[in-house]
Amino acid sequence: MEAFKTIIMIIGGFASLAIIGLVLMQQGKGADAGAAFGSGSAQGVFGSAGSANFLSRSTAVAAAIFFCCCIALSIISSKGNGSRLGLDDAPVQQAAPAAASQPAAPAQAASQAVIPE
Repeated sequence: MEAFKTIIMIIGGFASLAIIGLVLMQQGKGADAGAAFGSGSAQGVFGSAGSANFLSRSTAVAAAIFFCCCIALSIISSKGNGSRLGLDDAPVQQAAPAAASQPAAPAQAASQAVIPE
């Protein structure tokens, strides 16, 4: 099972790097389609629509792969713990008990003090 988790993590890592690269290569509002590649070569390689259609579809595919990897890892980790999404096994922190060495007299005196009007 550990090997399967490792493979899914590697695929998810490559998908995340692909998303980063594809988003950075896409055109901005003012840029021509794939200005880094040159407009003529981009239309020749990617078709008449240019690189914008290819890059946006590739980004969507990489995002779908990334989301599937994340969901698969969460399911696998929840099956390994034997609980729903690993939340039932969370340790509960309790407050530390009050120190017994402190005298209680100052607290009682403060609560009995009368404030003049």
